Amino acid sequence: MRRIHLTISGKVQGVYFRLETKNQADTLGVKGWVENLANGSMEITAEDKDAAINKFLEYCHRGPDGAIVKDVAIKEEKYQNEFKNLEIKF
Repeated sequence: MRRIHLTISGKVQGVYFRLETKNQADTLGVKGWVENLANGSMEITAEDKDAAINKFLEYCHRGPDGAIVKDVAIKEEKYQNEFKNLEIKF
């Protein structure tokens, strides 16, 4: 099991990135949260099995149509099993 914290920069707001991230997470079984940051970046905390997190990371590096991902900063965290699904924070 694995937990990651991501900060994604580039053109990631206004392109349905949060919604599509939730859809991807729901498909893979990844749990956590996603939110937009005031500086135009996006932040995600996600946890699940290693294979699901790896596929989720692949998606986060490209994003939905219209997104331009410039950087994905990844921080490994201690797995906590505290989420029921991936929530969109507003």
